[in-house]
Amino acid sequence: MFGASKILKMTRHEIPDKKMAYQKVNADQRASGHSQYLDNDDLQATALDLEWDMEKELEEPGFDQFQLDNAENQNLGHSETADLNLDSIQPATSPKGRFQRLQEESDYVAHYARSAPKSNRCHLLKILCTATILFIFGILIGYYAHTKCPSDVTSSGTIDPQLYQEILKTIQAEDIKKSFRNLVELYKNEDDVEISKRIKTHWTSLGLEDVHFANYSVLLSLPGPSPSTVTVSSSGQCFHPDGQPCSEEARKDSSQDPLYSYAAYSAKGTLEAEVIDVSYGTVDDLKRIKKVKNTTNQIALLKLGKLPLLYKISLLEKTGFGGVLLYIDPCDLPKTANLNYDNFMVTLNPGGDPSTPGYPSVDGSFRQNQSNLTSLLVQPISASLVAKLISSPTTKSKREVCSPLELPFNEVRIVSMQIQTVTQFKTVTNVIGYIKGVASPDRYIIVGSHHYAGYSYNGQEWASSTAIITAFIRALMLRVKKGWRPDRTIVFCSWGGTTWGNIGSYEWGEDFKKVLQKNVVAYISLHSPLRGNSSLHPVASPSVQQLVVEKNKFNCTRRAQCPETNVSSVQIQGDADYFINHLGVPTVQFAYEDIEALEGPSFLSEAVFPKHETKIEEMDPFFNLHETISKLSGEVILQIANEPVLPFNALDIALGVQNSLKGDHPNAQQLLATASRLRESAELFQSDEMRPANDPKERAPVRVRMLNDILQDMEKSFLVQQVPPGFYRNILYHTDEKTSQFSILLEAWEHCKSLASNETLQEALSDVLNSINSAQVYFKAGLDVFESILVEKN
Repeated sequence: MFGASKILKMTRHEIPDKKMAYQKVNADQRASGHSQYLDNDDLQATALDLEWDMEKELEEPGFDQFQLDNAENQNLGHSETADLNLDSIQPATSPKGRFQRLQEESDYVAHYARSAPKSNRCHLLKILCTATILFIFGILIGYYAHTKCPSDVTSSGTIDPQLYQEILKTIQAEDIKKSFRNLVELYKNEDDVEISKRIKTHWTSLGLEDVHFANYSVLLSLPGPSPSTVTVSSSGQCFHPDGQPCSEEARKDSSQDPLYSYAAYSAKGTLEAEVIDVSYGTVDDLKRIKKVKNTTNQIALLKLGKLPLLYKISLLEKTGFGGVLLYIDPCDLPKTANLNYDNFMVTLNPGGDPSTPGYPSVDGSFRQNQSNLTSLLVQPISASLVAKLISSPTTKSKREVCSPLELPFNEVRIVSMQIQTVTQFKTVTNVIGYIKGVASPDRYIIVGSHHYAGYSYNGQEWASSTAIITAFIRALMLRVKKGWRPDRTIVFCSWGGTTWGNIGSYEWGEDFKKVLQKNVVAYISLHSPLRGNSSLHPVASPSVQQLVVEKNKFNCTRRAQCPETNVSSVQIQGDADYFINHLGVPTVQFAYEDIEALEGPSFLSEAVFPKHETKIEEMDPFFNLHETISKLSGEVILQIANEPVLPFNALDIALGVQNSLKGDHPNAQQLLATASRLRESAELFQSDEMRPANDPKERAPVRVRMLNDILQDMEKSFLVQQVPPGFYRNILYHTDEKTSQFSILLEAWEHCKSLASNETLQEALSDVLNSINSAQVYFKAGLDVFESILVEKN
């Protein structure tokens, strides 16, 4: 993936037909008194020039040679099984050692010592030996002085909050504000390619290593040549999606252009049918409607929110509907939001390029015909158009009590909906750069933002995201230029194609899946960091929630009002999706929200509004909130990248599992018993292995490496293969803040009650039980490995 000052790409190497050979260069020649970090196994690896027979290494996939490629602005290679390339980065020592080091013979000097006659040649031999010893000693002094010189690369090696604060204090709100405004101005005049180039140039000027493009040709669903329409059959009135009559000239404001109201990857065509109000489209809603209505090829009037849109679309397909008019009920929005007449778009893409599902869109890939991802005609419409269809005003009463929009049950509305969208292949560009780690360069912390979405969407949200990640890069590089580096590699990514279904991050992840599964330690999301200004809303995987709580408390001491810390593991929008659901990577995201929005239905953020609707500078005029997000995220990044033992908590996962089993569940006793065993194993692992490893006196490098390998993979046990559309495959995450139970169990239980079939429920119970049992076995196996090493030593 990476190379110093050059673009790297993954290549397939020919397997040399030779035996594995090692050359040892001064590995054991050390002066006494050096720090423990000079004696660790990782530093020994840098003194070894290793050549290995790749044929013998095939048993351990994902460990390839590193090779430079001088091509500029190329895709990052196309082999799914190849590794990310870090120029001159050697993988840190794995548990038990990937290679058996050659033990230097204790009498190796004897091989070169010749017997000398007892004559006057002894004097010359003594002089020669003395000179040789002095020469070697001088080389050693020079070598270690060079490695420890402040002007060269150094590593913190220990927990150093003061160092973190010195780095973070250089992040200033005014600098973020200037960067944000420059990006917004750039957006008005440039397209996606030019903006990507500007980001690449800026990151390179800051000193980030090997900043390059990762380009993928993907299938995008775009607005058609003319806007979609909805026509009332009884009166013949034709409306655009925002409620504007078709006969009137379109509004000049581009954000209200009816072209920009569409559902990406919807079916295309025309459908005339009865409109049936399905409310939020839950299983109960559809069960109630099917008792009194024929839903075959009818049009569902559907509210966004409460459940993932893809899940509700799948239920409507199964129920027989032919079309969907999708809207946001004004009563579900904060009082300050007035979106009655506004266009919005949604995507029906679960993630990645629809033409290459599950594999990267690179040259030579087979392309599937996936112009639409649903058989339904789906059209987002404004609340004002819904009010016209049901003949109801959208204003609130004098008492400010909002009345939800609802079609009278006994009234029949026949409408004709026409959807015109087009699909075409376009290039999506990711911008990638990194800072190579010192101690464990093959362990990556990925920091992700996103850039220009195109077609007037997220004009300020992407600029806010990009300005924050750039501010942290600037602060970090100031320290790097003074000779410091993190222990683990930090990878910075600005993703493209996010609006259409996180396409850029999915394609990059699929392209490098093998090495990412093995080497990614954590993902820090900066997607849409400012959605309000009243409440800091951190979202984190169970294993890193404790770390996030500590950061939030630290930030709270500097503010006048300190709300109660509420860190949750809920589904979030953005490019973290691939890393959470396909790699099981611990993830953190800090964002500001409106308290009212948090109290409302979830998944309203699936709607993407045109650029002028998210007015960042009105919410944060002095950019103090941007500064806070950058510093909080930055401190988490620095801790994960630098602490010898990863700051992850095994016991929190077990406690989260037990909390998710509260409530009435069939087979609850079996689930609780398995969860109890998981907690016992996690407690033992936490007390017997993690606590001693955090004591520098007991911190053996090999044991720490083994421990970290276990910590970074803890959540992978909870990846479920099959889940309802729109639900996270990582079952540790919930669909909303209001429930703590496993989402797939809740959904299956609803199906069981409504459809009088427990097949779905039994499958969900089996998935949860297997996940918990797998995690318990994983922790126990880790304990057994440590115990066996202890026995061998004794």
